[in-house]
Amino acid sequence: MSDSSYINWVSMSDTALVKSIAAFVKHHRLEQNKTQSEVAESAGISRSTLSLLERGETVTIVTLLQVLRVLDLLHIMDVFKIQEQISPLLLAKLEQKQRLRARKNEKGDPFNSNW
Repeated sequence: MSDSSYINWVSMSDTALVKSIAAFVKHHRLEQNKTQSEVAESAGISRSTLSLLERGETVTIVTLLQVLRVLDLLHIMDVFKIQEQISPLLLAKLEQKQRLRARKNEKGDPFNSNW
């Protein structure tokens, strides 16, 4: 790709991916001018746990979510949203089944029955 901001996530090692997440969290914390202690306290975790996260060490996904919530970054979870997609063939079949015209019942008005 010619876009210089493109990152090939697939070619990155797990360690490199974790370091990218760590840098992301630290960058946004500093952008919001919040200390590790402030964010950790608001997230309900220890400062040392936040430090581990920002260094790319092992932390739980729950810890990451708590920090993202405090930093108001949960919108990045949109990439995990599952959107049901219909196949083009199924869509075409459904469109063929749609009624194009209305017609009267051959036995008369369906609302005027002898029941």
